[in-house]
Amino acid sequence: MDVTTLYSIGELSRRTGVPVRTIRFYSDSGVVTPTTRSPAGYRLYDLDALLRLELLRTLRELGMDLATIQRVLDRELSVAEVAAAHADAMDVQIRVLQLRRSVLRVVAGRGSDPEETKLMHRLTQLSGEERRRLIDDFIEGTFGTMDADPAAVAMVRAATPDLPDDPSSEQVAAWVELAGLVGDEDFRARMRRTAGRQAAGRPLDIESEAGEELMGVTRQKVAEAMESGIDPLDSRAAPVIDDLVHRFAEVFARTPDVEFRAWMAQRFEEAHDSRVDRYWRLVWIVNGWQVVPSLTPVYPWLIQALRSDRDA
Repeated sequence: MDVTTLYSIGELSRRTGVPVRTIRFYSDSGVVTPTTRSPAGYRLYDLDALLRLELLRTLRELGMDLATIQRVLDRELSVAEVAAAHADAMDVQIRVLQLRRSVLRVVAGRGSDPEETKLMHRLTQLSGEERRRLIDDFIEGTFGTMDADPAAVAMVRAATPDLPDDPSSEQVAAWVELAGLVGDEDFRARMRRTAGRQAAGRPLDIESEAGEELMGVTRQKVAEAMESGIDPLDSRAAPVIDDLVHRFAEVFARTPDVEFRAWMAQRFEEAHDSRVDRYWRLVWIVNGWQVVPSLTPVYPWLIQALRSDRDA
């Protein structure tokens, strides 16, 4: 191609694929100006104008605005600088779209009403910093006014829920539930009581004290009773409870009497507040961690059977 060759607007359109009326607009805007005009007044463009138009078309297809392209073509900005900034902007747009998609899937799956849909959208639209502040306010409001165990507070902070850029429907639903939970004063009170027991030096986790083997047996026996349809208040629950009480009494070197049964019931209630356990499960889901198997489903049955036996 001869650098001295001049092209009509129609020829320029055929070579670049840009419509004639678009080239005319770019020319009138001063982005790709004609090199000269024919004796009849028609616009003519040289090789530099053709290359300029091809670059303009490429940048427009990448979504850049005309004002920014003008600065690139005038060498006020480099293509690399503009591409980097534009890529960053697109990353933000992609994250927003991914989050909206996840919310829509939750709405579709749960059949959410308009109010719940608006709530989910509002909560998920919070920035990462705003979401962290929500949890920080919960921690400060729960532990900030009492002599809480620093290790316990550090554990809660270390497990701050962080909604990913492309959350699953389950993670969105978990985050919305978690946001509602941390703002509930009753839940905060439950967490405060847990922290208070830790500060007093009373262990919380009867599972770790009893040992993995005994807790496995407990899980199995209670689950089997539940699957068999045995009500915890039914007399058929007595053999299950008697067996477990004796096993626990042996491990804890205690007498398997009514007092010990009451102690067991209290420890299981203290160790696994259902709402506190739910908080941790939601944190695991939001953060994409493997959900640790929990005995929570069997505890209500176990506690009720222990207390019924005591009352009897």
